[in-house]
Amino acid sequence: MAEAARKIDVIDARPAFTQADADALNARFEGVGTSEMLSILFAEEMLGKVAIVSSFGTESAVLLHLVAQADKSIPVIFVDTLKMFPETLDYRETLISAFGVENSWVVTPNADVLAARDDKGLRWSFDPDGCCEIRKVEPLARAKRGLDTWISGRKAFQSQTRQNLPRFEIEEGRLKLNALGDWTKDDLDAYFTEHDLPRHPLEAQGYLSIGCEPCTSKVLPGEDPRAGRWRGWDKVECGIHTSSTPLGDPEDPANQPVF
Repeated sequence: MAEAARKIDVIDARPAFTQADADALNARFEGVGTSEMLSILFAEEMLGKVAIVSSFGTESAVLLHLVAQADKSIPVIFVDTLKMFPETLDYRETLISAFGVENSWVVTPNADVLAARDDKGLRWSFDPDGCCEIRKVEPLARAKRGLDTWISGRKAFQSQTRQNLPRFEIEEGRLKLNALGDWTKDDLDAYFTEHDLPRHPLEAQGYLSIGCEPCTSKVLPGEDPRAGRWRGWDKVECGIHTSSTPLGDPEDPANQPVF
């Protein structure tokens, strides 16, 4: 019996998706347009329990529209860090309504964690990694529990850290679909125009990549589209797509566990 129990434990712990699965999907959908690919994936229920994660930033409308055209019931997850631009919150409502999204989730940071680790709401100003960890990474990890697949809006052109993105990759046994990974800025702009999609109200002011209000600035001509994120810090990702590494002071409440 003990041996049988150990075998069951191994089987139960096995990832739902493997790298071989991702490789097979990348091969199958090579050269297939994003709209057609999404329609097939949803119709054949190949992704298991799936949701799209959206920041409702300047480029988000394209992926949201593509997914909604394929299946309006696919859940859309938004992490409200409680530091968002009011314009982003309004934009979310605009897109959800315009595209007829049937299942929209909002996840927020844990109030007890904020009280213990960011009681003044200023962690962004001295530890942006730690701030992202408690306001974005942990809430999204919570929201993704139970999902087999999540759909990301990452695109290779956005920064050097996002080059050579595969469409399908594996993250902690979960399938991650970068549905627009190979799209260019021109592709996105053409899609916005073709489908007359609403633009983020801050884009015209020079905000080309929009996250939390304190850590987002305008992008200057010739700069990387994400140059306005965490300006002045050696930081290019929030931690959702790469490991977040908060400052390591052991006396800092940000690095103490909260139960």
